[in-house]
Amino acid sequence: MAKIPFITKEKIEEIVKTYPTPFHIYDEKGIRENARKVYKAFSWNKGFREYFAVKATPNPYILQILKEEGCGTDCATKVELMMAKACRFENPYIFFSSNVTPAEEYAYAKEINAIINFDDITHLKYFEENVGEFPETVCCRFNTGGVFKISNSIMDNPQEAKYGFTRDQLTEGFRYLKSKGVKHFGIHAFLASNTQTNEYYPELAKILFKTAVELKEETGADIRFINLSGGVGINYLPEGEQNDILAIGEGVRKVYEEILVPAEMGDIALYTEMGRFMLAPYGHLVATAIHEKHTYKEYIGLDACAANLMRPAIYGAYHHITVAGKEDAPCTCKYDVTGGLCENSDKFAVDRMLPKIDIGDRIIIHDTGAHGFSMGYQYNGKLRSAELLLCEDGSVKMIRRAETPKDYFATFDFTHIFDGIDQ
Repeated sequence: MAKIPFITKEKIEEIVKTYPTPFHIYDEKGIRENARKVYKAFSWNKGFREYFAVKATPNPYILQILKEEGCGTDCATKVELMMAKACRFENPYIFFSSNVTPAEEYAYAKEINAIINFDDITHLKYFEENVGEFPETVCCRFNTGGVFKISNSIMDNPQEAKYGFTRDQLTEGFRYLKSKGVKHFGIHAFLASNTQTNEYYPELAKILFKTAVELKEETGADIRFINLSGGVGINYLPEGEQNDILAIGEGVRKVYEEILVPAEMGDIALYTEMGRFMLAPYGHLVATAIHEKHTYKEYIGLDACAANLMRPAIYGAYHHITVAGKEDAPCTCKYDVTGGLCENSDKFAVDRMLPKIDIGDRIIIHDTGAHGFSMGYQYNGKLRSAELLLCEDGSVKMIRRAETPKDYFATFDFTHIFDGIDQ
């Protein structure tokens, strides 16, 4: 069983005449169709909005596509806020979820009227002392503590996470914020990453909905929205099922009607902050096989490396690999597929059964549309690749050029280093 690329070998060969490998390429058609399915899944909630996690794929062209599909932006830093503003997102389409937040970033978020999601109760006085009055609407992030389980399966360990208020701190924080003039509130929580079950959002929703009812009773707060954040994942493996967003939305609806509607809180808007689910399947890293090595193992070396896609190197994460043009060939060869960094962890795959790879073959690495290019870096002086967009009409557009050595050296000032030295 194999994943099917959204781009063919013939199309790749056409593209490389203009844009050499390696490059990340995104599928506009797939992105739009997926966004529409998400909105369909939550269409029963009139205030629903997806705030795309900018950190997953911080590219203005991608953000514009999602903006056209009704999405907002979830930002974690000032620079991400600046990108959202540059793309003409405005309140209420900018959500600011940060932690260990500098005062200047809070100030900028307030300036552009972003919805601020406070990560910790100590940040409230920090904000007041360093920024000033609170906005009329704020959000607080909840950490349930303990171990988060679904059907006796451990999903994650929120107690070990650095994020969020405790339950008692939420009550204290809401009361404090009300005393400072805050009129409208939101609740946010993120309890598990890349979940591969349709039950995650409904279980999280149950916790947050009950908490919202309690907070309203305890503090009288006007709770306007509940943000389920991200955590809905994808299956990177070729076998097995993918999450069904329509089933997920229906599961959340049932919990909403069981808990919020009887509490006369049936007008609360729901928000999500998905990055991986929104984009990961709609991006490929395309590379070329440039070396082969026959020692104690069989190696194929690519012109891409962990600087282009870090997840396999730092997490041991699986990304499916297709050898373009050999999709139907038998997988008879076992390879380590590597990049050229001076790190032994720089491997896209270990002991992977693939068709025989020849020098010059184009290699498609799947599911890189989120946390792919965005996690890139310049170790060993490796330069970040171009980003391309496969448009709905079949044309290809460069949406970020490849870096050059001039970019790498741009932040250095050599003036004083070479003073008095014959250059």
